Amino acid sequence: MPTTRTLPFALPLALPLALAVVGALATAAPAAQAAPAPTAAQQSRASQCRGQGVDASARIRYHSDVVIKAPLSTVWKLQTDVERWPSWQPPVLSAERLDAGPLLKGSRFRWTTPAPATPTTPATTLEITSTVRQLRREACVLWSGPAIGQGLRVDEGVHLWTFTEVKGGVRVHTEETWTGDQVEADVPTATAALGAGLEAWLHDLKTTAEHRRG
Repeated sequence: MPTTRTLPFALPLALPLALAVVGALATAAPAAQAAPAPTAAQQSRASQCRGQGVDASARIRYHSDVVIKAPLSTVWKLQTDVERWPSWQPPVLSAERLDAGPLLKGSRFRWTTPAPATPTTPATTLEITSTVRQLRREACVLWSGPAIGQGLRVDEGVHLWTFTEVKGGVRVHTEETWTGDQVEADVPTATAALGAGLEAWLHDLKTTAEHRRG
């Protein structure tokens, strides 16, 4: 992959917040297929959505890319039809919109995902309430919010996704940051968990979109 991988994590899914937060650390998921290196211009565009990006000061961060061989409309619909996430992402236990209509700037949604026990935190179910901060149809979406469970909390995850048509498909770029005293107490472990979650999300999105192609 062209992007920096911080501490590759062997645990299954974890929190891709803001989120695509902690998925199922309990179930290992294969890493997303590597994508060709993006150009400098693509990388620059990938860092923001309508002028906003992830938390520049956050100590916990991860980013990754994959090329999905499917129409942009298919990939976009899968990613933004929040209530259907549980149908193609096993780590998402439930997902509900807190407002009606298409996903837009200001839209809010709540979803849950399990987090297994670690040496310092108990097994719990995280509840994530996400707010869309920016969105450009079939181009990018940025959302953020907290993930809260019994004995485990991420104060804020900020999650950016961008979608760029390339030869043979769609390049999906994602990056996310976490902040909060609890996760910042062990930055390497939190970063590894974040990376595992994002890789699993990309893998599930790619697999599902390519299966539905045509």
